[in-house]
Amino acid sequence: MANLFDPVTLGDLTLANRIALAPLTRNRAPNAIPTASTALYYTQRATAGLLITEATAITHQGQGYADVPGLYAPEQLAGWRKVTDSVHEAGGHIFVQLWHVGRISHTALQPGGQAPVAPSAIRAKAKTYLIAADGTGSFTETSEPRALEAAELPGIVEDFRKAVRGAVDTAGFDGVEIHSANGYLLDQFLRAGSNHRTDAYGGSIENRLRFPLAVTKAIAEEIGGKRTGIRISPVTPANDASDPDPQPLFEAYVRELAAFDLAYIHVIEGATGGDRDYRQGDTPFDYAKLKEAYRQAGGKGAWIVNNGYTLELAQTAVAEGRADLVAFGRPFISNPDLVRRFREHAPLNELDPSTLYGGGDHGYTDYPALG
Repeated sequence: MANLFDPVTLGDLTLANRIALAPLTRNRAPNAIPTASTALYYTQRATAGLLITEATAITHQGQGYADVPGLYAPEQLAGWRKVTDSVHEAGGHIFVQLWHVGRISHTALQPGGQAPVAPSAIRAKAKTYLIAADGTGSFTETSEPRALEAAELPGIVEDFRKAVRGAVDTAGFDGVEIHSANGYLLDQFLRAGSNHRTDAYGGSIENRLRFPLAVTKAIAEEIGGKRTGIRISPVTPANDASDPDPQPLFEAYVRELAAFDLAYIHVIEGATGGDRDYRQGDTPFDYAKLKEAYRQAGGKGAWIVNNGYTLELAQTAVAEGRADLVAFGRPFISNPDLVRRFREHAPLNELDPSTLYGGGDHGYTDYPALG
């Protein structure tokens, strides 16, 4: 039986273990530029088999929260290069999560104060994070979005393509994770609750898959499927995400994704950061059927699971073959040496929730490791 601490293949990489750092927004990149503290933060956690960075905007239009990093300006790529160099020197592997937030944004964060964009002009019942001139942060309701014209979508696909090229060639990442989860732009196109379009990108499941699949195809063509992962969240209500029948939607999605020879599929089980048994629709979501649909369609990528996993749950998932890797979020924030603590069954540091978003090094790089 496989063990959480066994090596595993992911794309063309051999990872030291089956523990991944989940993407975690921390709002500590002023002007969207990673800092020396960012490099230290990820390097402290480089014993994970795979590090997946916080969500990182592909364009200014893709920004949705204050002080989150980007991949669209030279100084941002240079900042990320310092991060990847440091992680690689420590023996780690790191993918960057690619982000376009769509309607989960605010006019204060958009170029020229414009409205955020979305599949349909439906305001999300959600909040974003802004930082005032005095440096204090607060959560604020998202702005009313405008519906994207079909003619604009190829340009966003090209924005993704350009971002991945910079991520790999300039910033030095081992690969990228497409953020197609948690109610952001690609997920907004997938779900009937946020996509009310009547053109080729709305209505049927086939139509709602069209734009996310175009993005994935472009990225896989640009850097290769084995350097590309994707994150999905079939039933999460995060950021006002909803669909009345997610099972056939996401089974269809993963069957199509199988064609791209991806490095991995990263699945959030249940409500992001909450109830693992959360459901949308009339019946519980069947994650085993989801994985089976992917494998039966020829998908060979690693299967990463996420949300509320303990060491014991993770070991069981890997041993039973339900997962190839398990991603951990908040436990990794307060325990930079989480892999060692799990291996030695050592106690975990408690998380300080007040330092999750924004601020300096306190609650970011100063959690203690085992002596």
